[in-house]
Amino acid sequence: MIGATYMLGHRLKEKRKEKSLTQKDVADKLGIGRTTYAMYESENRDPDTDTLQRMADFFEVTTDYLLGRDAPGWASEDDVVALDEFLDKHANMSYGGENLTEEEKQRVKDIITGLFWEKAQKRKEGGVNDRTN
Repeated sequence: MIGATYMLGHRLKEKRKEKSLTQKDVADKLGIGRTTYAMYESENRDPDTDTLQRMADFFEVTTDYLLGRDAPGWASEDDVVALDEFLDKHANMSYGGENLTEEEKQRVKDIITGLFWEKAQKRKEGGVNDRTN
């Protein structure tokens, strides 16, 4: 099982940066202290269920996404990190000179995610560890 605390911290930071917010901005919106929020991002503390749900609602994602449970059961933590890093590198999506809306970006990310997991599964089934295949 992928480390939920690790994924939570990684994904909270990712989502906060996508919105160009500070830790204090997010903490204020959630009604918690900045230090508490910073501990969630740094993986030094786990939120209670209510706080986790408020974070998911604020970032417009599921709690499963924040916890890294959107990955297939066979996926390793390295696989999830590789996918997140790939998506982060391609976050500034545009088409025809126009930036995509957040909804359009999410649709593209969903498609890429599906393809990523298909390729990763084939790689694992074939015993290939090289990410370039």
